[in-house]
Amino acid sequence: MKALTPLRMAMVGGGPGAFIGPVHRMAAELDGRIRLVAGSFSRDAARNAEAGRMWGIDQDRTYGDWRTMLAAEAARPDGARLVAVVTPNDTHFAISAAALDAGLHVMSDKPATLNLAQALDLARKVEASGNAYGLTYVYTGYPMVREAREIVRRGDLGAVRKIVVEYAQGWLSRPIERDGDRQAGWRNDPAQAGVGGCIADIGVHAFNIAEFVSGVRVERLCADVASVVPGRVLDDDCNMLLRFEGGVRGVLIASQISAGARNGLQIKVYGENGCVSWSHDRPVELALDLLDAPSQILHAASGYLSAPARARVRIPTGHPEGFIEAFANLYADMADAISAGRTDPTPVPGIADGLRGMAFVERAVAASRDGEGWVSLDGVGL
Repeated sequence: MKALTPLRMAMVGGGPGAFIGPVHRMAAELDGRIRLVAGSFSRDAARNAEAGRMWGIDQDRTYGDWRTMLAAEAARPDGARLVAVVTPNDTHFAISAAALDAGLHVMSDKPATLNLAQALDLARKVEASGNAYGLTYVYTGYPMVREAREIVRRGDLGAVRKIVVEYAQGWLSRPIERDGDRQAGWRNDPAQAGVGGCIADIGVHAFNIAEFVSGVRVERLCADVASVVPGRVLDDDCNMLLRFEGGVRGVLIASQISAGARNGLQIKVYGENGCVSWSHDRPVELALDLLDAPSQILHAASGYLSAPARARVRIPTGHPEGFIEAFANLYADMADAISAGRTDPTPVPGIADGLRGMAFVERAVAASRDGEGWVSLDGVGL
């Protein structure tokens, strides 16, 4: 069998001190399907050069700015075909749009853009480009999250009635952005993060996984979005009621001031016949509780799982896979799509998910600020 040539990737952002950039690189290269060949990692020349050396990038392909990188890579016969965008929110649109214009595929960190208006513009760019565009809503890459989705799709739970999703962190319980913490700093700056803080950082993950697993979309929401730490500009705590299609009820909690919580994402989908629940604390397990039946714990990589869940495991059951591997699944799915000439990278979340995420952020923040109560999530392109 002929070996596959790795898909060549360039990266914008992810220089020394960044959290998510190194995760993208490790995940993209994990399965040998993608190779990082170029990058513009930092606006600081020394940090940019350091990142290039650290990741073994040729000096002439470690670019001082991303615009130069896109033009140069698009012109090379061995140039990058995929661009990973791992910068703060305010630059997602410009980089993604320029990469698409240069004929390159895009994998962007979430949220898609700084605001909904940009997301709508980007959606038009994606459609016109004929290139693949994906968003790293990483939790959709976990095999047991995909198994939960298949359980709901098959109708094992019967009609969906209620969805409860919570994402609790505690790292912003104190105003560390005032002490120079870079990760906290840009997340509390509206110019870089947009109108949402916690809601745009982790609330969109909770929103996305709720729709991904349940297969039903949020139609209306009633939001309480707050800045709990005194003096904080953007929200750090979100609580809301949701109404999904078909009258399905839901609750979403996202918080970064829940002291003692680390990365507590969990989801429960209740149907008329039972419940399926997944927790990031135990990502290789899935709980299935049906009426008048014993509780079941399903395990990753087991032969009884659905094909979508088995397709993205690398080691036998009982050997845990986690965050990096889930990220890698999205990159492997993207590589599959590009190799097959598909512009839709499903099951990787795409621009439609990006639009919904931005509408969710903007409408929840505005409704909470203005005391509007229940508001619709309907909108153009959604």
